[in-house]
Amino acid sequence: MRSARIVFAAPSSGSGKTTLVCGILRALKNRGMTVSAFKCGPDYIDPMFHERVVGVKSGTLDLFFSDESQLRRLYAQNAAGADVSVIEGVMGYYDGLSAASDEASTYRVAKALRAPTILIVDARGQSLSALATLNGFLAFRSDSNVKGVIFNRMQERVYAAIAPKAREYGVEPIGYLEKADDLVIESRHLGLVTPDGIRDLEARLDRLADRLEQTLDFDALLRIASGAPELDAPSVPPVPDLPKTTIAVARDAAFCFLYRDNLALLERYGATLRFFSPLSDERLPEGTQGLLLPGGYPELYARRLSENTAMRLAVKTAIEGGMPCLAECGGFLYLHDSLEDMDGNPYPMCGVLNGRAFYQGTLSRFGYVTLSAGENTAFFKAGEAIKAHEFHYFESEDPGAAFTARKPNGRTWTCMHAEGNLLMGFAHLFYESNPKPIERFLTLAAKED
Repeated sequence: MRSARIVFAAPSSGSGKTTLVCGILRALKNRGMTVSAFKCGPDYIDPMFHERVVGVKSGTLDLFFSDESQLRRLYAQNAAGADVSVIEGVMGYYDGLSAASDEASTYRVAKALRAPTILIVDARGQSLSALATLNGFLAFRSDSNVKGVIFNRMQERVYAAIAPKAREYGVEPIGYLEKADDLVIESRHLGLVTPDGIRDLEARLDRLADRLEQTLDFDALLRIASGAPELDAPSVPPVPDLPKTTIAVARDAAFCFLYRDNLALLERYGATLRFFSPLSDERLPEGTQGLLLPGGYPELYARRLSENTAMRLAVKTAIEGGMPCLAECGGFLYLHDSLEDMDGNPYPMCGVLNGRAFYQGTLSRFGYVTLSAGENTAFFKAGEAIKAHEFHYFESEDPGAAFTARKPNGRTWTCMHAEGNLLMGFAHLFYESNPKPIERFLTLAAKED
């Protein structure tokens, strides 16, 4: 396929990638372009920003979850019809699964997609030294594919002097952004704040887009993106013969961590998705046959979730009645007897799992994992595996032991509950890495008529 595409990367986290990418997306949208957005890595929150900025859902590009062929397919599916695709990198450009490896890095994603890269260099407190950073990234890999550079937190007069030097390295100087604290996206305990947590987001993004229109060369940016070569993308695999089902998906401020590709797979397999809010709805959607409770921030809304006793009872009754349910991280917390908020105050939850969920203050058992089933369950056969990701500051008195989780560095632990038609635990699953459990989930759900 012919697709204009470009990767935005940086030497490290905290360089301003998200702020600049959101501003660029907004500026492209304001120009009337159809834009698709992607995030490298397992993150949910940056795609939420992309969705608010661009007006379309943002895809995930991750070479731990997918091999290169599948990555190209998922990219092609989600980029179809776009004038240009903007891909936001993760961590530092070359940072991979381990300290000394570029495996699954943004660099590897750019290579797999044959996508040109723009390096965002944080130049705070620098002038000429910013060029040393750029030169180092160009020299570190002979096929770096870095075609342009943007200097963040650099003054106009400094950029005017530095830009010609960057061009001597064979890199297009795309522009700069001066220090702009009023336009920076904020942080909180789990990555970035969600879009609904930022005051005046729309106005802020428009101000940022206007600023970038003055300081970035968008013609050069689009020229580089349009120069991306033809991409060989595999066709979509055939759909298994499955019965039609209706799946209720929790989606609100408390439950918002949903991979676009997971939802797309469910729909491709014949599921009708009915979204509902455990915060405000009192019953499950009409005709619900299966239940998906994704991750999010239930701890921030513990009181409201607890006060909605009708929904807590509806969820408990459905699961205990045998309705198939997948509950991940925040959804898993919701199914406990009680959940503490960030101040340690306990609130009653659904009561499907005996025990409490509580804030422990630090991350543990986090990162990429491969989950392997210890025995046959409703969704998995013994030994069957799926790729997943954990990232949580909360802990459970009973995290489960139905699966073995293995990190890329070899560390293992047991986790997850697989009891009857219920699968729950801290891991966020990437369905495309093994669709078989989803086939079984939907088959079981079809029996709930």
